[in-house]
Amino acid sequence: MRPMITTSELAEQLSGPESARSVVLDVRWRLAGPPGADSYREAHLPGAVYVDLDTALAGEPGEGGRHPLPEPETLQRHLRAAGVRAGHPVVVYDDSDGSVAARAWWLLRWAGHAEVAVLDGGFAAWAEEERPLTDEIPSPAEGDIVVEPGGMPVLDAADAATLARDGLLFDARARPRYAGETEPIDPRAGHIPGAVNAPFSGHVGEDGRWRDASELAERFEGLGVAPETPVGVYCGSGVTASSVVLALEVAGHPEPAALYAGSWSHWSRDPERPLATGDLPG
Repeated sequence: MRPMITTSELAEQLSGPESARSVVLDVRWRLAGPPGADSYREAHLPGAVYVDLDTALAGEPGEGGRHPLPEPETLQRHLRAAGVRAGHPVVVYDDSDGSVAARAWWLLRWAGHAEVAVLDGGFAAWAEEERPLTDEIPSPAEGDIVVEPGGMPVLDAADAATLARDGLLFDARARPRYAGETEPIDPRAGHIPGAVNAPFSGHVGEDGRWRDASELAERFEGLGVAPETPVGVYCGSGVTASSVVLALEVAGHPEPAALYAGSWSHWSRDPERPLATGDLPG
């Protein structure tokens, strides 16, 4: 299954036989502002089930960071409640820049479920095209997905430090946070020494849709990615970094990038871990 699906492709699928329709997950979430669940109750794609980032797609915040990986049993329970079935396609969407949808995409892939795609343009693109919306809350049949971690590579802090020197480690945060000019959330400002800044905002155009494969490939080539390059990614808490993993796959990179799930929220907790500041990797 391709990692991205267009609004027209999904609309055609949802108008077909029920057995052929993807399970659709609404994963809207905001760091500040109205909760995604409130927006879901107001309007969502027909048949879409809401899945919360904080309770389903991440573990409890703490020593592992602000959005550590969820326990497999917890993720499995939420996915089954949403109707996710083994071998059956899933489509995920959000209403911002695609990064939360990318986190859901990544988690499903990590869990061993390959049949998952992100809706290009998300809720905004669907609504702008005046496609069907509803406030009806579905009651899906219980799914049977078995979460088997290991489908996508992950990094711990030591792995990230090594990859920053021996491969290519991307920091997906905005430049001011990477440079250490500001840090509104985490304990210390700066970046992992050797990491290259690759802001996740560069993956989407002004219209909110993802850039095409050739544009993304050109972007990553300019950042030093070659076919044989081992790549890892981190961000503030492991959410927006997932969009870099997705963008690299769309761009045609042959191997999935590894995710440092704890990201800067984990790295910066330990005062013994080094940091760099400024625009250069350090």
